[in-house]
Amino acid sequence: MITEYLNNITIQFKSYKEVADKTISQLEENDFHWQYNNESNSISSIIIHMSQNMLSRWTDFFNADGEKSWRDRDKEFENQNFNKQELINEWEKGWTCLFNALDSLDETNFNTPIKIRNKEVKLIETITRQIAHYPYHIGQIAYIGKMILNDKWQTASIPKGKSKEFIQQQFKQNTSQK
Repeated sequence: MITEYLNNITIQFKSYKEVADKTISQLEENDFHWQYNNESNSISSIIIHMSQNMLSRWTDFFNADGEKSWRDRDKEFENQNFNKQELINEWEKGWTCLFNALDSLDETNFNTPIKIRNKEVKLIETITRQIAHYPYHIGQIAYIGKMILNDKWQTASIPKGKSKEFIQQQFKQNTSQK
């Protein structure tokens, strides 16, 4: 059951990442720093926040607190001058850390508690928390990207007005796999 859960959760994380990756690939350099208003986050700050969160939570997570002392969460939301490639590098660094952590889990260590902010928590609680946290921000990335790109937007999921065709295709594909 643990192996099945870990496989499923990894697939879910990868599907969420794919939505963001499809959005990121459409953006120009200056798009990453666009903000609707001063209280809004830019895609740049969301990428940095997510990456730093992943690195903090999943680096040496069995031995060190998930809120690393080197993390400066407030700074993640400040304007930073990363270019597109630097942002993609930070993005990939965070995801690699997460996927390496998930790959290290199995029946022998899955029930080992970890600490976050000096509070002992179950590993499954942490995974559940992150499977809710990351898509929240990925939705923001896609939404901001859609606002920036407007009519140039290429959907990262099912195109508007194409739900029936998509569902029919899925039924056909799933029937042929039986």
